[in-house]
Amino acid sequence: MKTIIKEATICGEEGRYKADLLLNNGKIQAIGNHLSAKDAEVVNAKGKLVIPGLVDIHVHLREPGFEKKETIATGTLAAARGGVTTVCAMPNLNPVPDTVETFEKIQELIANDAIVHVHQYAPITKNLKSDEVVDMVAFKNAGAFAFTNDGVGVQTAQVMYQAMQQAASLSMPIVAHTEDNSLVAGGVMHEGIRNHELGLKGIPSVTESSQIARDLMLAEATGVHYHICHISTKESVRLVRDAKKAGIHVTCEVTPHHLLLNEQDITEDHGRYKMNPPLRSVEDQQALIEGLLDGTIDCIATDHAPHQESEKDCSMNDAAFGIVGIEDAFSLLYTRFVQADIFTLEQLIHWMSTKPAEIFGFQAGRLEVGQQADLALVDLETPHIIRASDFVSKGHSSPFIGSEVYGRPISTFVSGRCVWEQS
Repeated sequence: MKTIIKEATICGEEGRYKADLLLNNGKIQAIGNHLSAKDAEVVNAKGKLVIPGLVDIHVHLREPGFEKKETIATGTLAAARGGVTTVCAMPNLNPVPDTVETFEKIQELIANDAIVHVHQYAPITKNLKSDEVVDMVAFKNAGAFAFTNDGVGVQTAQVMYQAMQQAASLSMPIVAHTEDNSLVAGGVMHEGIRNHELGLKGIPSVTESSQIARDLMLAEATGVHYHICHISTKESVRLVRDAKKAGIHVTCEVTPHHLLLNEQDITEDHGRYKMNPPLRSVEDQQALIEGLLDGTIDCIATDHAPHQESEKDCSMNDAAFGIVGIEDAFSLLYTRFVQADIFTLEQLIHWMSTKPAEIFGFQAGRLEVGQQADLALVDLETPHIIRASDFVSKGHSSPFIGSEVYGRPISTFVSGRCVWEQS
């Protein structure tokens, strides 16, 4: 199938320019002016921005085991609605895919139901407990691209050290949810100012940063590629900055909600504000923004974590940790940071597409001849109100409901095929 996208404004790391794109056999066959091809479908993109499909390296698709929260079908449709063409799916499932057999069953589900590219993480340890490292060689042979226990931190230094040694020998990344459980102590939001005002138990920043400090030393000792999930504190940013200067192979991500919000934005004790890691202080938020701008933080990932309404429409004491984010992340960040001249559009695309693809070696994140035809058409001019009723994810709880945003993806193409079109 051939498609020509006409009169597009193409935007990538190198800047913006006007051209047509010819998509053929799942690839970008040509980029130029006045392109034509026999029997090609023509898409008029005049007035729209064409960007590389976004790459979200931190997504919870919930299947198998938690299909009431999300499925591979609904989660990848939500990705497409957000202009995301590649996602990396977390393994905190039921059953945990800690054997090649269970991992391959998930791969089959993905092959049958996903409408965007899905890379499935393998777990670091069996059943996500801090006891025994999985058979990493077998998982690499089965198609895993990285190992993570996201949802829980690896509590035992010895086990993490063993995991890093094995992953390093296989040239595979360790992707870490950094959280010392002994310091959480039943907390539901950041230990700062607002939790005391609301009468809620806090989670101190050191819960995250202390485990990052441990892991960075282990990463230096083993030479592994160590990637940190959803970094959220100024201390964590400082540790990563110093580690990079020391030559440790570390990368990290930040979520849209930690860039957009801080603890002072929590207006009430409601589950929509409960996420892990929690919304931190104003100073932490600023450190995250500065960390992105100076290269300490490598990329943006949503940590899209849907739940049922009953799990979120309640006090934070009773709510599940997690926030949806994949459908409106680009729009929210474009509106808040690009329109305010804090980020450039090219930087935002780099952090949400090109760089995450580079970190894990995916063939994605660039609009070039010969590359996979994964892209999104974006409307920068028309305002849009975020409404829960518009979500295609099964999770609808978000503190951003009612926000007016610009930069809405209106069409998403995966391997040259349109998989989402805004009606």
